[in-house]
Amino acid sequence: MIVCSCNVFTDHDIRKAVSGAQPPRTPGQVYGCLGCSAQCGRCVRTIKKIMDEALGACAKSCCSGCPHTAAHAAVADLDVPAPVEMHASAAVGVAA
Repeated sequence: MIVCSCNVFTDHDIRKAVSGAQPPRTPGQVYGCLGCSAQCGRCVRTIKKIMDEALGACAKSCCSGCPHTAAHAAVADLDVPAPVEMHASAAVGVAA
């Protein structure tokens, strides 16, 4: 399934990105691994959900004995712009 229509990547692309030895820990890092950056930001929650499912127990913060401990130490904050919300009247072209 296409997750990001701005950059055209799929859930399979995300799972492949997080399957490496040092997986990305944020949606912003996933964009970087896939060679792009966030555009509208609408897919961020879906990316995070797929990451959590793919990493399982490692999606929890700093699990002990985790083979991805080095990646946990390199956690960066989400660097994705928040989606722009439009007023309902702006969406239909009516002046407020």
